[in-house]
Amino acid sequence: MTTSMIRFVVLGTFAATLFASPVWAAGGGGGGGGSISSTDPYAGAYSDQKAQPTYPKRSNPRATQKGKKPNNQSSIDDPAFAAGYRLAYDTIYERNDYATAIAQLKSLGHDDHPNVANLIGYSYRKLGDYEQSQLWYERALKADPNHVLTWQYYGLWQLERGNREQALYHLGRIASICGTDCEEYRSLAAALDKPTGTAFVY
Repeated sequence: MTTSMIRFVVLGTFAATLFASPVWAAGGGGGGGGSISSTDPYAGAYSDQKAQPTYPKRSNPRATQKGKKPNNQSSIDDPAFAAGYRLAYDTIYERNDYATAIAQLKSLGHDDHPNVANLIGYSYRKLGDYEQSQLWYERALKADPNHVLTWQYYGLWQLERGNREQALYHLGRIASICGTDCEEYRSLAAALDKPTGTAFVY
């Protein structure tokens, strides 16, 4: 067997193992305030916590990702993208360095990917820039109207801005996507149960 064939077999075995692994198949984690969400396909590999149950799969999950150029060499499945996303994810959730994370996420070149746009929106919200945060949350939902983690984070944004009715609307959207037992629903519902003016840690 030639060296190139051995490399091909090893690469194929690695790829098959990666995509068959429970963490990748379940979607992994992601989330804020210490919660893990299964809507972020990269974050589960970067968390010590187990992935939450998966949500119903859309028939064509890429159909709602707009603005992606065909034949783009830097695909979201690219290991370089995954490594860059992991770095930004850790910058947010482990170091709370939101300004650096925004720069890292924007440098990935996939601003219209809902996971990327959502984390940029989250970072702006944590920095207190609600206008930019809103723009990025809406960009994430434009890319994927069923991006449940964005509905959760944007719902928390609504609560922080005093828009309780809008937060309740977001809670309803979450329920229609993943039910009332998913982490995103429970998190936003718990925030809604707190008295008005309570500081959120999400």
